[in-house]
Amino acid sequence: MSGDDRRSPLEALQRVGPLARVGVAKARRSVRRLEFPLRAPSVPASVEPVVEESTLGARYETDWARTFPARVGRALLLETVLRPTVRVLADPDRRGYDRIAGLRAPAIFAANHHSHVDAGLLLSSLPEPFRHKVFTGAAADYFFDKRAKAVLSALTLGAIPIERSKVTRRSADQAATLIDDGWSMVIFPEGGRSPDGWGQAFRGGAAYLSIRCHVPVVPVHIEGTGRILPKGSNRITPGRTRVTFGHPLHPTGGEDSRRFAARLEREVAALADEVANDWWSARRRAHAGESPSLSGPDASAWRRAWALGDRRNRTTGTAPERRRWPD
Repeated sequence: MSGDDRRSPLEALQRVGPLARVGVAKARRSVRRLEFPLRAPSVPASVEPVVEESTLGARYETDWARTFPARVGRALLLETVLRPTVRVLADPDRRGYDRIAGLRAPAIFAANHHSHVDAGLLLSSLPEPFRHKVFTGAAADYFFDKRAKAVLSALTLGAIPIERSKVTRRSADQAATLIDDGWSMVIFPEGGRSPDGWGQAFRGGAAYLSIRCHVPVVPVHIEGTGRILPKGSNRITPGRTRVTFGHPLHPTGGEDSRRFAARLEREVAALADEVANDWWSARRRAHAGESPSLSGPDASAWRRAWALGDRRNRTTGTAPERRRWPD
């Protein structure tokens, strides 16, 4: 038997590898020698080449998600997939429908934000006629950074890209056009999920759109989703949640978007107080302007976590844990 016959498959592949690389290099040189139109034309040195703008992120077009076939598909997904999934994972307790019984579309539903579960939970909790004619303001840099994710977000959530660092004209005009056409909106004014379970300051996007489009803002408080899928985790733990709708808010005369956003945040904080305590005490504190802040105590991280645990026990109705001070 010759030496070549005794060569192992690995040795054979090692010899073929360099030959393959040489072949690929020759093929590339051959392609470079091709002339137009078999290859792209060259750009003269005196001409500045045109840079193609990205069609993702804030520039992603979502008009197709409002077409009839997309709306039918989204309605089927909502009723047959999303709502049953939310019922199993989140076991939602929905309250406050009496406060929006007389509300007519369009409206803006503004909620606190703890988890990716929030959007699906809120969309599946909306009553008719809002549920099937609503769009979601989603972070452009997260939900629209890749083509597949952008398509899925626009189809399932009816999402449009929103710049969370600032209110851009493109995002604002797109949202305002849809609201003027009779579409309601779901938005999370904090601009992102809570990093530690406590709330963040509300930004002015929802308030601005309410003032611009002359539509009410419905404050919504969501409790429990941070335990199901917290920020920074990929593990889903089924649990109980509560969605509480507040009374629709309208901007008062001379109230700008910053002040209106602050009032909206106070109303969501009052709803959180209702969930953690009793309704009567919570309403008295809200009337006196003494509702506990959504942002929690101004203290160290361990103290904030301690206070958050107490609030969670009151919210879920479970017995508080017996705690000892650390040694």
